[in-house]
Amino acid sequence: MKKIIIAVSLFITPFSYCQTAEEYLKKGVSKVDLNDHQGAIADYSKAIEINPKYGDAYFNRGVSKVELKDFQGAMADYSKVIEINPNDDDAYYNRGLVKADIEDHHGAIADYTKAIEINPNDNRTYYNRGNSKFDLEDYLGAITDYSKAIEIESNDGRYYYNRGFAKGKSNDNPGAIADYSKAIKINPNKDIYYFSRAVSKVDLKDYHGAIEDYSKAIEINPKDSEAYYNRGYAKSDI
Repeated sequence: MKKIIIAVSLFITPFSYCQTAEEYLKKGVSKVDLNDHQGAIADYSKAIEINPKYGDAYFNRGVSKVELKDFQGAMADYSKVIEINPNDDDAYYNRGLVKADIEDHHGAIADYTKAIEINPNDNRTYYNRGNSKFDLEDYLGAITDYSKAIEIESNDGRYYYNRGFAKGKSNDNPGAIADYSKAIKINPNKDIYYFSRAVSKVDLKDYHGAIEDYSKAIEINPKDSEAYYNRGYAKSDI
């Protein structure tokens, strides 16, 4: 997500003081640092009153509205940023995230695609477009997007894990296992990675390998009742 923009304060003479839009933006950022999103929104709104074309203020206000679960308000602000600057890929990306949050995955994909047209080198956008495609059961499309995210950033275990999960949904269990193994190599402390690899191993009737992975998942998360159940089920199949 786009970093909140911190504006530089303008020089003020000691004889008069009139806060500028940039100063209200800076005040809003300071309030975000204190987790005061309502106060931040008030300051960003004041900046917008002074300068109705201030894209950064709309963007930041949208970010704070998301934090307060005002998704419709956030989308309106990101749309205003896009109206002011149609080439702001971060605004399309953030609006896509909000649409995904409200289960509008077709709309999210459209926004992610526009962001990619503007900036084709952002791994986050491919990853999140892949997530929306996955939720629409377009597993091959999701795999393509996860693969592109990996091409750009190869050291994020989530990308391999999600691609593995999509491969499992596509009945490519060997491919899924390979991706889960890569995710584990990057982050060996994620129990869900071992759990999901075990599921694929069961599908391939590798029960000993599945038991080993369920046991590792339990070692990391001893409260995972499903891992205990699945391990017992795998043991009964030996």
